[in-house]
Amino acid sequence: MTLMNIMPLINIIEDLNRTLTPHQRYFRLVEAIQQVIPCDAISLLKLDDCYLMPMAAIGLKEEAAARRFSIEHHPRLQMIVQSSQLVHFPANSSLPDPFDGLVEGQGEYLHVHDCMGTAIFIDDKLWGVLTLDALAAGTFDALEPMKVRACIATVTAAIKASQRISTLESLAEHNHQVAQCLMDADHQAEIIGRSVAINSMLSEIKTVAPSDLSVLITGETGVGKELVARSIHQGSVRSGEPLVHLNCAALPENIIESELFGHVKGAFSGAVNDRSGRFELADGGSLFLDEVGELPLVAQAKLLRALQSGDIQRVGSDKAISVDVRIIAATNRDLHQEVKEGRFRADLYHRLSVYPLLVPPLRDRDKDYLLLAGYFLEKCQHQLGVAKLRLSQVATAQLAHYDWPGNVRELEHLLSRASLKAIREQGKKADTISIDTLHLDLPAVHPAKFTVAESAQITPVDSELQQFSFREVVEDFQKELIRKALAKENGNVASAARLLKLDRSNLVRTINRLGLV
Repeated sequence: MTLMNIMPLINIIEDLNRTLTPHQRYFRLVEAIQQVIPCDAISLLKLDDCYLMPMAAIGLKEEAAARRFSIEHHPRLQMIVQSSQLVHFPANSSLPDPFDGLVEGQGEYLHVHDCMGTAIFIDDKLWGVLTLDALAAGTFDALEPMKVRACIATVTAAIKASQRISTLESLAEHNHQVAQCLMDADHQAEIIGRSVAINSMLSEIKTVAPSDLSVLITGETGVGKELVARSIHQGSVRSGEPLVHLNCAALPENIIESELFGHVKGAFSGAVNDRSGRFELADGGSLFLDEVGELPLVAQAKLLRALQSGDIQRVGSDKAISVDVRIIAATNRDLHQEVKEGRFRADLYHRLSVYPLLVPPLRDRDKDYLLLAGYFLEKCQHQLGVAKLRLSQVATAQLAHYDWPGNVRELEHLLSRASLKAIREQGKKADTISIDTLHLDLPAVHPAKFTVAESAQITPVDSELQQFSFREVVEDFQKELIRKALAKENGNVASAARLLKLDRSNLVRTINRLGLV
């Protein structure tokens, strides 16, 4: 290889001396490899249990970032991780490509025609895979073996060094504490999102999790309060002990005390054995009181006494049992207002809300709906036994303009229903099952709500609109925008251009082209 060819690889090594986040390191890594081996899409995926999680990618749609690729369900990835050599799949390979329909480009569902990948081993242990995809057949046929080996060696060395840097930073930040985790991978608290709102919340979680403070998680229905509670527990020194969940809204009033503190045999009709309550089960760990605002006042008083003393009594027993429990509570009610109206005890409210934490609604999370959609669709396609589930462009645009009153839970249920409808219509054996607006069944979005860029993605679907060409629809939309801008600015072209964020000369040319003079 020439010096020019290896410069990107040299830059990777130099990056190790720079202060970068892990995500930035991985992105610069794949960026450098793409410069050495040109391709349409490249991705670095890390192994997590039996899933491959994208760490960084170029050339893939944004929704791919939140997908979790099951090795079991993707035969190409399975072949790559089982091989110690570079695996090249010919254009006529019958094995489905996991990135079909996820490659960015002018078409909606672009199919990969040349693909190769290599497993990344760190200290003889599988770390993940690097994949390269091209839309043109034969793209990788003439690659120089030395170039490929140099890339793989550089990637491996960079990842290994980055991991050591991250480990040292983590040890320094957490005072050399190593967190234990007993939860299996299916119960990991994985909060999907990159928005400012969600990053702010994650920062709050990182701040409070290592402490023993009581946390009151607030937020609308469906925002993911239980997921936040699990994340707090997993980030605490109690993570090696149980996180016990109690849904206060689902309990009849006459058994709440027994559920919280347990009971002894014969304490009441039906108490045929001694039984531990949730406080005892959570001893040493955390107790998550979900929908705590639903507790009746009598139960609130008993809960408060337990929190104040650290001792509990089983129903029917006089014996005090000491417990060491961290309380994490959640509610969709305004407990401050509930206190004012006499429905919630002020002393209990202050005991629970030592560290209040608000979970933002989905409508305030920018483009997180796209990442969540990708995550949920990847789950759906495996659960429903189909090859690929993809959102059409117009469906994606419609998701962007919905208010999500039911938040993340509503999005998940909506996509599950839409997937079933699309599968019923297109068949389980379809290579790619497209989810469109008719499957989402959301309220129609007025065209005025779309930006110009989004409007360019909208495909007319009903028979009345199909008589117009794409160009006619776009030009009509441009005319309407320009007329409104000119009217608002009293015919001043320069002011209208500023309003539309256009150069004045470009606006004048567009006005002349559209015949608006």
